[in-house]
Amino acid sequence: MAEKPVFDKKNVLVTGGAGFIGSHLCEALLKTSRVICLDNFMTSQESNIDHLLKNPDFEFIRHDISVPFDPEAFPELARFKVKFQGIQEIYHLACPTSAKKFDQYMMQTLYANSIGIKNSLDLAVRYQSKFLQASTSVVYGPRPVDGHQFKEEEYGAVDVLSPRACYDEGKRFAETSCVTYQNVHKVDARIARIFRTYGPRMPLFDGQMIPDFITNALDGKELEIFGDESFRTSLIYVTDVVDGLIKLMGVAQNPGPMNLGSDVDVPLVDVANRIMEMTGSTSSIVFKDSLMFITQLGLPDLTKSKEKLGWIPLVTLDDGLKRTIDYTIANKSLLSFKAF
Repeated sequence: MAEKPVFDKKNVLVTGGAGFIGSHLCEALLKTSRVICLDNFMTSQESNIDHLLKNPDFEFIRHDISVPFDPEAFPELARFKVKFQGIQEIYHLACPTSAKKFDQYMMQTLYANSIGIKNSLDLAVRYQSKFLQASTSVVYGPRPVDGHQFKEEEYGAVDVLSPRACYDEGKRFAETSCVTYQNVHKVDARIARIFRTYGPRMPLFDGQMIPDFITNALDGKELEIFGDESFRTSLIYVTDVVDGLIKLMGVAQNPGPMNLGSDVDVPLVDVANRIMEMTGSTSSIVFKDSLMFITQLGLPDLTKSKEKLGWIPLVTLDDGLKRTIDYTIANKSLLSFKAF
């Protein structure tokens, strides 16, 4: 089948585009492309994309990707000429990500990682689109005892019967779906394994810790760590992740699964103390029971992403925290987590 013509700009579909990472991705893609953003606001917020709505190359459709989506059925997408041009790229980010309300969205999480990935891949087949699945570091399983960094060829180990399995094993199934569609339908499906990410537009009061650290430090309240003094993690700033996603989609040859994260291991206590220093706070740190969705994870081996994508994280932790603090101060009243 002949390729559909690309007019002045590519058409790009982003599922979960009003989410934390998705909204930053949409913003970056608008520099070169027309963007169709799908989201149902389950764990995201309209305020994340308010600044994009007036852009003529951006269109938001409130839709649950667990229900089939036909872009040609929406009059508001007529200017995208999808019937004639198609959709050149699809980024599938849609999946509930609420730490404190994880148990409330277990079925929706299951659907996003099964029915949602199917519907998204079916669109890629229909329009011969390049496809990118936003996977996660949890496909590798828990932090390894020996502390080694995860390479992409590792199989990982996940408890398929745990309460988290709808997310952890769900993401593994989504990767399998990508490979199967690639083998059967020749979809160019790329897989990004994203490690713990932070930055502006993360929801507050949802257990994600970094935005809550900042808000509580500004308000003189206790900074809550959901774990003990030994809790360690890697943290990558959101714009670095977006840069990696776009680079992964853009390389000519599909390189296979790709780690996108920081390989620097930091104690969460140190991060909390640094935030208090940067905000001039006199708050204290307290330790709470662990949350099911917020656990200690392993670190990525970035050799492949450096060699295949020419990608490395560029934003230092101090710089990223400063940007996040500045954003939180400016937008604090808009950031409260809402369940739609």
